[in-house]
Parts: sequence; structure tokens; C-alpha cells
Amino acid sequence: MVAVAVLLLALAGAWILAYRGASLAIWTGAVAAFVAALAVLGILGPASVALLALVLTPVAVLLNVPALRRKLITARIFKTFRAVLPPMTQTEREALEAGDIWWEGELFQGRPDWDRLHAINVSRLSDEEQAFLDNQVETLCAMLDEDDIIRERRDLPQEVWDYLKRERFFSMIIPREFGGLAFGSLAQSTIVTKIATRSISAAVTVMVPNSLGPGELLMHYGTDEQKAHWLPRLAAGEEIPCFALTGPDVGSDAGGMPDYGVVCKGEHEGREVLGIRLNFTKRYITLAPVATVLGLAFKLHDPDHLLGDREDIGITCALIPANHPGVQIGERHFPMGLAFMNGPIEGKDVFVPLDWIIGGQAMAGRGWRMLVECLSVGRAISLPALGTAAGKVSYRMTGAYARIRRQFKLPIGRFEGVQEAMARIGGYGYMLEASRVLTASAGDLGVKPSVVSAIAKYHMTEMMRQSVNDAMDIHAGRGIIYGPRNYLGYGYQAVPIGITVEGANILTRNLMIFGQGAIRCHPYVFPEMEAARDDDLVAFDRLFFSHLGYSINRGVRAFTLGLTGGRLATAPEAGSNAHYYQALTRMSASLAFVSDVAMGVLGGELKRRERLSARLGDVLSHLYLASTVLKYHRDGGAQDSEQAHVDWAIQHSLAEINTAFDEFFANFPNRLVGRLLQLVVFPLGRSYRRPADAIGAKVATAMMAPGGVRDRVTTHAYWAADNPDDVTGRMEQAFDTLVAVEPVYDRFQKAVGRGEIVGLEFETRLEHARSAGLIDADEAQLLRRYEALRMDAIITDAFPRETLESGAQTGGPVRKHVA
Repeated sequence: MVAVAVLLLALAGAWILAYRGASLAIWTGAVAAFVAALAVLGILGPASVALLALVLTPVAVLLNVPALRRKLITARIFKTFRAVLPPMTQTEREALEAGDIWWEGELFQGRPDWDRLHAINVSRLSDEEQAFLDNQVETLCAMLDEDDIIRERRDLPQEVWDYLKRERFFSMIIPREFGGLAFGSLAQSTIVTKIATRSISAAVTVMVPNSLGPGELLMHYGTDEQKAHWLPRLAAGEEIPCFALTGPDVGSDAGGMPDYGVVCKGEHEGREVLGIRLNFTKRYITLAPVATVLGLAFKLHDPDHLLGDREDIGITCALIPANHPGVQIGERHFPMGLAFMNGPIEGKDVFVPLDWIIGGQAMAGRGWRMLVECLSVGRAISLPALGTAAGKVSYRMTGAYARIRRQFKLPIGRFEGVQEAMARIGGYGYMLEASRVLTASAGDLGVKPSVVSAIAKYHMTEMMRQSVNDAMDIHAGRGIIYGPRNYLGYGYQAVPIGITVEGANILTRNLMIFGQGAIRCHPYVFPEMEAARDDDLVAFDRLFFSHLGYSINRGVRAFTLGLTGGRLATAPEAGSNAHYYQALTRMSASLAFVSDVAMGVLGGELKRRERLSARLGDVLSHLYLASTVLKYHRDGGAQDSEQAHVDWAIQHSLAEINTAFDEFFANFPNRLVGRLLQLVVFPLGRSYRRPADAIGAKVATAMMAPGGVRDRVTTHAYWAADNPDDVTGRMEQAFDTLVAVEPVYDRFQKAVGRGEIVGLEFETRLEHARSAGLIDADEAQLLRRYEALRMDAIITDAFPRETLESGAQTGGPVRKHVA
């Protein structure tokens, strides 16, 4: 019995040390103290103590004396590790090293410090930024009619182009010293979001010059002469930029770029200079048809070694005027029927001087690093803003429509099937805004969040896709008929564009999020790889044994938290969301442990097992998304009215995490290891399920109620609520009027249903109700006004037959932009 008690005590002590992540020195001291205690208590005799000392002392010395440990243990591991270490290309290294690790690092490493999340000061708009949003952006939105832009003009009106240039919409990222607005990342995101709730065509037009492109590249890498020449012109709208990267044979694989430049001598401005002869074919370049200056990415070669010893210098970026001899620019693509400018650019034997390289000759061959470093910021702003805008439109218009539109004498928003779709729209809408605010704020904090930006780009555009699809399902015929009343159709068309650009979503999910996150966020993997490549056994030894302790700790934590349902995890606050912090901490520990085992078992093969790494990426992504929801709710004062949205969003993310882990374990190549991992992470079976129907019903109900969470989720948008003839204004007016008239309207409709009011038409029934004393004259007038607004809000557009048959609406020629 004593032996059993001693064994249990030893196991409990070891478990506590492992759970707490004790150091090797503490482990050694604890074992020595335990043996000494057994001797003092008489449980072990002198012979037993001597035997244990004989066995344990060499082990303790071996593990605690680094020089001896390196010679007898680590050297062999180091040799094997170097042999299996996968090669890393220069472009892969530059992609990995680009950007910063931020809050996602805490989530990946298994012990998130929630106080650190709470301490992040999300950005606030400055007075100048708010004024621009309230004035210039408001004015711009009032000028925009997406139906006219796409179906009739297939271009922005000339007055809109003039206004964009005059008010410096293209200069949000350019410093004031060069005439720019110098707005912060959140301000840029908010401005693009608001414009996109009105017109995606205009939002993309504004977005691109303020994202990855000549302006940003010049600011970070340009020479003083380049900045002084180009930035004031870009800020004033005198120059319209585009950036030519993608082409028929190259999308996300920039290393496969066929466009090339050869260093040579040539004539420029009447004299012979050292330069580059370029040949390129680019496609899908936004703003290309109207661009006056293009940033160009190409592979630079120096066969005559005019610049140095290297022949293949690498990807390089140059800035070239669009009217430069040999550049062919001006034709248009027609992207999914939308009207933003997009087209091809070609060049044959285009000679440019070396000083047209962005950053000058010193930056030759460093173009890929320049691109990936800048992309981490732009990708955290632009497409997440478009996704959030689509979420806002879907949320606000669907909530209004579901209360206004009736079937079987009830608002359709009361039907459970409709509420299921509304819950997704509402939960995603809340999560989109929460993620947008936190992710965009990173840029204002000086962070370039490479992994977070990939998470935001992928998941926020996927949420956009689901939200718009659900909104279209609920609106049914109201959503599929083109015309000036349709606020969903063009957003629906635009979804694949957001999914495709700035890294196609399939690639982003399968290769980038976990592939980059696992190496960058892990505290030991990348340093171990670097130590191996540098043949640094001393550093590798220290890292390897720290890594071993880290893995043991995360495994024990994952299993312990799994057995207790996460209750041993520390929550930073009490209340309704405390258990969510605990659940996310538990899943964070599980991700850290599973990732370590997967990388240890599969090694470089994990990189090729894209579906496995994608599922671990899903876990990391939903940890991040759920954490943004918690912060957004807390920063907003933790309003009880928002709790259903919080519950839906976080329970959805936890269910997605559970599913991702289940599918990872089921498909792990080593089935035994997969089963053991499942037992560690979910020792009691599946832990998290999708939000209950009751929660979804609360979200749907809140979407149909004025003010409160509805206004917070759909803030920073343009609704034209004072204009009953506007595409969204008519729905806003009908909704606001219904809120005021609904008690009378319900009473009137119930009386009709009971046969107390007779007549086949609304006006006849209204007069009968008034004459019968069921409503008074004021109520009759209010009902009459609402009925007109209701019908105007739910009907669809129709056009003269000859208008559509002429081809002007659907298939006519695409007009060229007139500068």
C-alpha cells in the first residue's frame, strides 16, 4: 500500500512539474529531493538509496552538463536533423522572414496571455480621419450608383474620377511631406469598407493605389530622388499607378515568373547608359487601362556580369511610365461583370535605365522581399475591408427584409429555416467587424502581421462568400434581378474576385497559414533550422532540449485541460465569456502539441501534406478569429445585447476547431499516432458543437431590431436612410417606418385574417377598417404610407424589352475610360 502511495505521489509530482513547464534544473532537484525524502522517512533503505544514486546521478550529469550532453546525445540527433532538413529556396526564406509575429504567436505556442490581448490598443480614427470619412467619403458614396456604373457605364463616371483625384483618395498611405493624407491602417480599412458598402467598383479603385503598389514600394524602398519625383504626383492624382506582377503562367508562384530583364547598355534620352532590356506579358492588373505609371516585377539576368559576379540576380521591381516606348497598355479585362479597371500589360524589348529600379541598383534582385514585406500590411487591410463591407450589407439589409417580407402572415425572419441562415450572417457580421478592427490596427502599431494577414484574407473573404450566399437565399427573387434596386447582386458577382486575388484562397489555406505560421510562430523550429544550416551544435543543443521540454509541457497541458474541460485554464475575467477563454487556451495547448508531433513524425513531408497542414491552419485561424470577437465585445463595453452574437461566433469557431482536429487525426498517415493524438486532445470525446438553434434565433431577432448590436455591426457604412429612392435607402425607410407602425399593422392584418375587415385590395380593406372603428384616420394614413414603402422595398426592377435585347445592359462592348 505504501509503495502504491509513493508511486502515485511521484506521478502527481511529475505531472505538476510537466504541466507547469518546469526547467531541467528544477526536475533534477525535485527528483533528488524526492529520493532524499524517501530516505529520511525510512521508506528507502541505504542500499536502495545507493542504487538509485548510482543509476540517476550519471543521467543527471549527462543531461545537465551541456558539453557532455552535446557529445553523447545531441551530436547524433544533430547529424540526423541536418540530413532530413528540407532545402529552402531564397524566395521561401524571404517569404518566411517577411512580416512580424504578433498575437497569433501566443495562440500557436499554447499558453496565450490574454492580458496581452486586452492591452492591445486598437486604433481610433483621428479627428482628421473621421472628418474625411464624414465628408469626402460621404460625398463620394452619394455620387455612386453601382448599377449605373456596372450595367450602363462599365466605368466610374468622370466626375467620380475627378473627385477621387481632387480629394486625394489615392494618397492615403503617402506621407504629408509629399502631399499625401498619411492616414493610418484602420482609417484606410474603414474608408474602403464604407465605399464598398456602396460600390465595390469604386472601393477597388481606391483600394489598389493604397495597397501593394508603386506608392508603398517607393515609400519603403525608393531612393530620395524617386520619392521626390513620384510621390507628389501620385498624391495629387496626376499619376495613376498599377502594379504588374501576375500573368498567364504565374500567380502565387512568383518564382515561376517568365518575365525577364537583361542587363545591357542602351540609349536613353540621347545617351548610352547601363540599363535593362525587358520582355513581359502581364494579366489581371488592376488599374492598368488607366495607369500612367506601372510598377513591374521581373527576373533580372546579368549574363555579361556588368553588375557583378552573379548572372541570375533575382526578382526585381522597377517603375516605368506607361507611355514609355515598347510598353503596351490600355486594353481592358471584364472581371466578373464589375466595372473597376483591370487589364493586360505587355512589353517587348523595353529598355529602361538602371536607376528606374525601385530603390536603385542596390535593390536589384530584392524585389520578392520587397513585395512580401509590403503585402503583409496591404493584405490585412484591403480584402478584409471588402469582406466586412459585404457582411455589413448582408446583415443590415437581410435583417430589414426579413422583418418586412411576410409569408403565411408572418415575417419570414421568424421561420427557423430562415433564422438558421440569418444566424450565420449575423455571427459572421460580428466576427468580420471584430477581425477587421483588430487586424487593421496592427499596422498602426507598427506591426506587419504576415500570418494574421493571411488568416484575415482567407477567412474574411470566405465569410463574405457564405454571408452573401445566405442573404441571396433569403432574398430569393429580390436578390437575383439586376437593376437600381438590387444591393446584393453585384456583391454576389464580386465574391470570386476577393477569393482569387492577393493569394488565391486555396493556396492561402493549404500552404501559407500553417506553413508559415508553424515555422514563424514556433519558438524553436526556425531557430533549430538556422542552427542546423549554420552547423552550430551549441545553439542546436540548447534549442533542442528546450523544445523537448516545451513539447512535453504542451502535451500534458492539452491532456489535463481535455480531462477537465479546460477548467484549469486561467480566464482573465469572470462572467459570460470566462469559459470561452478557457476553451481557447485548451485548444491553443492542443495545437502546440499536435503541431510538434506532426512536424516530428512527418518532418518535411508535412509541407507536402497540404490538407493536413490546412486543418492545423484552420485551428490557428479560428483561435485568432474567436479571440478578436472576445476583444471586440470587451472593448465595446461587453454589452449584454451582443452576447448572442458572441456566443454564436465563438461556438462556431470552437466547432470548426473540433472538426479540423477530428479530420486531421482521421487522416494522419500513422494511424496509431493519429489515434494517440486524438486521445490526448479529446480524451472524453467531441467537446464542441455548433451553436444551438436558440442562440441562432436570438441573433436573427437582434438583426431585425433597430439600434443596439445592429448599428454596431453595420457602422462605418453608407445606407442613405433619408432617401427613399436609394438602393439601400428605400429598405431603411421601410424598416424604420415598420418599427413605428408594426403594432397597428399587426392588428390590422390579424383583423383581416379573422374576417373582421373585408375587401380584396389593401386600400379597400383600409377604408373598411377605418369606417368600422378598428383604426383611426392617423393610423390609416400611417398604414397607407408604410404599404407604399413596403411594396417599393420588396419589388424588383423591370426594363423595356428593347433595352435588354439591344445588348446595352448585358453584353455590349466594354467602354474605354476617358481620362
